[in-house]
Amino acid sequence: MEQLLAKVRACTLCNGLPLGPRPLVQASATSRLLIAGQAPGRATHIKGIPFDDASGRRLRTWLGLDTADFYDPAKVAILPMGFCFPGTGKNGDLPPRPECAPTWRHPLLEAMPDVALALIIGRYALAWHLPTAGKRPLTNVVGATDLPQGIAVLPHPSPRNNRWLRQNPWFEAQTLPKLRESIADLWQDG
Repeated sequence: MEQLLAKVRACTLCNGLPLGPRPLVQASATSRLLIAGQAPGRATHIKGIPFDDASGRRLRTWLGLDTADFYDPAKVAILPMGFCFPGTGKNGDLPPRPECAPTWRHPLLEAMPDVALALIIGRYALAWHLPTAGKRPLTNVVGATDLPQGIAVLPHPSPRNNRWLRQNPWFEAQTLPKLRESIADLWQDG
């Protein structure tokens, strides 16, 4: 795993990015929880720490994890669809670069045999991990009971999704308590 992570962190496939390549990934062969998101934002790319922003604070609250557990690769793998900040477009950050996932995703996932729960965050991660479910509206997939065992879909924790959260109070009232229970059980079972 360490050799693979060293290769990932040295990757320059997307050398033409506005801030240059700086792959942000966190993983271990013992990771039990996988967070599959989109791509780092500008602030996290600059800091070199995934989810070290408002989205990350909200995500940690949603999951019931403190900072130490969240950033412990022995417990939590953070494997976005694109490992580098893709740049900014008219309506926010650009999509993850297409080179990253096909190059690195399978080798990294195979090197993490202990993952018991994968959290799929955002359309690009959903399309990769659950191509059929990715065609459904996000609201119908978040909290869905027909997903494969060990997979949960979340809306992006960005403040941009405050409206969705207000319109869907069941997410915080019903889905998150169950998710926190499942996450707490990960390290009791392992």
